[in-house]
Amino acid sequence: MHIVVPSSSNTFQKSWIASGRILFLIAISGLGAIGLVVLSALWAGTESDAAALDRQRQLVNARLREQVDQVAHVIGQFGNGYLARVYPASRSAGVSSSLDTVLTGAAGSAISETAMSAFGYDQAFVVDEKAQLSMLTDAKTEKRYRWMKPLFLPLLKDSRLTASQSPTFSDRMPSSLESRRASAVRPNHALANLMRLEGRPTIVGIVAINEAPQGQPQPMRQFLIVVRFLDGAALDELSRQQGLNGARFARTADPDENEVAFQIDATANGEPIGFIVWRPDLPGSRVIGRLMPALSIAALLIAVLLSVLLVRLRSSLGELKRSELHARQLALHDVLTDLPNRALFAMRFEECLTDTRHSTERSAVALLDLDRFKAVNDTFGHAAGDELIRMAAERIRSVLRPDDTLARLGGDEFAMLLRDIKDDDQILLSICDAIVAELGRPFPLLRGEAVARVGGSIGITIVPDAGRNADDLMRYADVALYEAKMGGRGQWRVYSPSMDGGRNARDILKNELREVLAQGTAADSSNPGLGSGKPDFGSLEVYYQTVHRAEGGYTASGAEALVRWRHSQRGLLTPASFIPVAEEGGLIDALGFWVLREACKAACTWPEDTFVAVNVSPAQLRRPNFAEEVFAVLEETGLPPSRLELELTESSLIEDNSDVYTVLKSLRSRGIQISLDDFGTGFSCLSHLVRFDIDRIKIDRSFVSQLGAKANGAAIIGAIVTLSRNLGISTTAEGVETEYQRDFLTALGCTDLQGYFFSKPVPIRDLDCFAKLENSAGSRTIASGAIA
Repeated sequence: MHIVVPSSSNTFQKSWIASGRILFLIAISGLGAIGLVVLSALWAGTESDAAALDRQRQLVNARLREQVDQVAHVIGQFGNGYLARVYPASRSAGVSSSLDTVLTGAAGSAISETAMSAFGYDQAFVVDEKAQLSMLTDAKTEKRYRWMKPLFLPLLKDSRLTASQSPTFSDRMPSSLESRRASAVRPNHALANLMRLEGRPTIVGIVAINEAPQGQPQPMRQFLIVVRFLDGAALDELSRQQGLNGARFARTADPDENEVAFQIDATANGEPIGFIVWRPDLPGSRVIGRLMPALSIAALLIAVLLSVLLVRLRSSLGELKRSELHARQLALHDVLTDLPNRALFAMRFEECLTDTRHSTERSAVALLDLDRFKAVNDTFGHAAGDELIRMAAERIRSVLRPDDTLARLGGDEFAMLLRDIKDDDQILLSICDAIVAELGRPFPLLRGEAVARVGGSIGITIVPDAGRNADDLMRYADVALYEAKMGGRGQWRVYSPSMDGGRNARDILKNELREVLAQGTAADSSNPGLGSGKPDFGSLEVYYQTVHRAEGGYTASGAEALVRWRHSQRGLLTPASFIPVAEEGGLIDALGFWVLREACKAACTWPEDTFVAVNVSPAQLRRPNFAEEVFAVLEETGLPPSRLELELTESSLIEDNSDVYTVLKSLRSRGIQISLDDFGTGFSCLSHLVRFDIDRIKIDRSFVSQLGAKANGAAIIGAIVTLSRNLGISTTAEGVETEYQRDFLTALGCTDLQGYFFSKPVPIRDLDCFAKLENSAGSRTIASGAIA
């Protein structure tokens, strides 16, 4: 048995997976954004640290070059100053012997001591051009020098120590004084290099200190060599100047986790001398260290909020998907029985037709009506009728095969789609016989308080034997159903072309209704025998169901006029059986005005404070002269317009037709009351209440039946009553069947009540609640002039 659309669960699952992917992408995006912020902060801090570290290294490198240049500059000045002051007499006279330019050991020692004491060098040596000491030294100093001597030899041979510039002369021949000044101020060239001595980074400076005057022989050149180690006081000074925390010298790059190392290279050959290691000042890390707790907390809070949001969003999406699935279920299934409805049955039927076009499979489509269902509904109420429908659906479903489709088309009408019919229709025969037998058994209703015997009739057409068009096949099944009912009910018939002589169910009922209206007109005309000799299909009657005030003892405030057709063969028919046929055949106007005229005549005998309510179809409202026809009926019957209430359905107003608005405005201008029937079950639009000046709202029985069973019913009714009270509109609750419902609706504030608890629809002869009706008798039939 197909009860749910096969693809519904798959569609829901796919939608759920798609939603999950979207949520996953949102979560990844949110976490990615949080991570991007954190990574951006870390990257900014790292870049700031790298820039700060690079700046410190540049400063250290610049400071080292500056110290090297400073050593070269200082010893160069020292050498020049010394030459200017040694033997000033001979220098000023411009004459000198070779001995004047050779320093003694004592003089060399004095120069060495001066360089160390005055300029703070760690060691100073005076040597000749062969790297031999030209000074007085002790054994320790001499031994130390021998270790250093091989490193000094390349410096002594450096060409930069030789003067490369000659003094500049003027164009004229210089005087002897100018010549002496030029010779006296010839500068000495100094040289300073970074190198490793005794395994320590060292600045070594060298300068010639006994350059002979220009033009005189140089017997032996002598040099001052100074040594400044960088891993002692010089490194401490560098650390203070450059802000190098914990600076130290290391021969290898072995910094700790929070230290950096700067390599010192030899000036001459670029070989590594060692490394200066210190704890760098990293502002980025410091800022990150301060901001990271706040960033972590913020990221955590954002992640928590995002998680909560995603959970709520996922929950909302789940509810939305379930709601969508439920809406699809409701759109394709009957609410009362959970069977497929007309729309889903049509889809299944089209699929069946498509399959049979490409195969030899034979199927059958059947229409089924419950017999005497209207009598059960009118006798025991709508609750019993709904229970009967559910029980009948279960019995039919128990007989069908798993691949068959059972649908409820509306009311007591069902449809069946039986696939793969074979074996000379033996399957079809057994199924239909079993369904008729099941429906023929008694139905216990209202918890055993009532028993109904209804039965069922079935009309069947074979696919594709009877045709391939869905509408034609359904019409054939309808014709077969009518034949089954006409044959005595509780039967089933298979369609044959002989049944289709223009005698389908609707055409037959339409023709019969037209005959009823025509016979009534002829009977009331001046020639009573005009309609004699024609078949008798019964007559129309007007039943009345009273409306009672919710206060003041529940007295009758009016009654609703309901048309019935007392058919000579089919029994008493309710409007649901023939109103659609009347609308289709263009008979609704004549039928509607006949009911209006009869209701107005009856209401003239009721108390003056009562009213009569008459239903008006959408087709009647669309007639341009409808208002004038109503006024004519009131004038004919003598009923005051204020005692007439016209009941409209929401479908009458859904098109928002300007002609409808004009008609209603004209009716209300004469004092006729307008009520909105079955409010809340159709295309409810609150603007209709204001635009069309509705006087009364009739709360549908489906909401009243939920009182005491579902909280939604009370909530909806309470909302409607509150809305009506605020707008000054009266409210009538339909379908009141119990004392509890009566009292509850009265407490909610309904102004009027209507239902089986007070009275069933009865003929006017049985309407004894109005004092003025005691002497009235008989039911009214069709009046003259009903059909134009």
